[in-house]
Amino acid sequence: MESGATVWNCPFDYAEALEFDPTLKRLLTEEPVARIKLPYGEGEAWLVTRYEDVRTVTTDRRFSRSAIIGRDFPRMTPEPIVQDEAINVMDPPASSRLRSLVSKAFAPRQVERMRARTQRVVDDLLDRMTAQGSPADLMESLASPLPLTTICEVLDIPEADRAQLRGHARTMMNVTVENRDRAVRAKADMRAYFKTLTAKRRQHPGDDLISALATARDGDELLNDQELTVLAMVLLITGQDTTTYEIGNLAYTLLTRPKELAMVRARPEMLPQAMEELLRFIPFRKGVGIPRVATEDVELSGVTIRAGDIVHVSYLTANRDGRKFDRPDELDLEREDRPSHMTFGWGGHHCLGAPLAFTELEVALGALLERFPELRLAQSAEDVRWNTNSIWRYPLELPVAW
Repeated sequence: MESGATVWNCPFDYAEALEFDPTLKRLLTEEPVARIKLPYGEGEAWLVTRYEDVRTVTTDRRFSRSAIIGRDFPRMTPEPIVQDEAINVMDPPASSRLRSLVSKAFAPRQVERMRARTQRVVDDLLDRMTAQGSPADLMESLASPLPLTTICEVLDIPEADRAQLRGHARTMMNVTVENRDRAVRAKADMRAYFKTLTAKRRQHPGDDLISALATARDGDELLNDQELTVLAMVLLITGQDTTTYEIGNLAYTLLTRPKELAMVRARPEMLPQAMEELLRFIPFRKGVGIPRVATEDVELSGVTIRAGDIVHVSYLTANRDGRKFDRPDELDLEREDRPSHMTFGWGGHHCLGAPLAFTELEVALGALLERFPELRLAQSAEDVRWNTNSIWRYPLELPVAW
């Protein structure tokens, strides 16, 4: 690493509603390629914050995800969330093979089936919310059960197992040091569960996503047993909690912005476009995720990153980079020049479940606005309580009335 440079201490613990983390803003503005110290793991890392630099790190073969395996890399959680064999720590061409197989399970026909399933689940949940009456907690009534029910239906996970699996996923995302042993156990228990389940689907495939993955072929290529186990586990973890939190964040953002809410209500056909801007604008998580390792010296924005250095990127700051987005800190649902946001990642590690996640968010938000034209917050925005002990940012409850 460059000697003599400032090392920024980055707990990334900022949790003021959905305000943008001022430390991240400073880094983007003052030192776009910076040395940082994170709460857990050994040593220091680089943090890359500009859109174009983030794009370079996430697409250039000189930055390797698999090189972090076995290293106690700087991170935000006491126990690494990532699995050593998971696709999200693979480099091409190994990851390309898996992505090709997985993309077959997320073909447009499959996504349309998922949309129909999602619509049925949403309608059922909103029927129940209507029956229970106003006011209701949107997190409890819709945001929490929808993604879990949808991903479990898509993976065909028995109803009796769902609550425990959700508990394991939440335990793994906790950032508190006293949670570490529980996170290790949760990871092992979830892995054992999916090892058994995927073996059954391999022998007796159905019409669920695990079966589609188990039988997906690219020429003679199939996923092996370990790949299938880890992939199913990753899909469950990433396919539920993040979507739950983002439903809460999207609803909160619209319900606290009357102009934007009125616009989407008046023109429901603009919802997909509006959602892309909302996803860009909302800081849905804290800090950083899985880093990469530079395999040779690389220069970014005038700074030399040395071979062997750990490099984190921030998709959050990339989404707020004024070099890429006009008025980056404004929410503009009618934005005409719309570069792609990085909320689902970028390059070879762009979120595999993004088509399902976007479908769920669009169906949930669209149905909510259509069914409840008078929907509003049932308390002041200042009284909404927010999560503070996870890498994700979201309202703990979101009381609404109609």
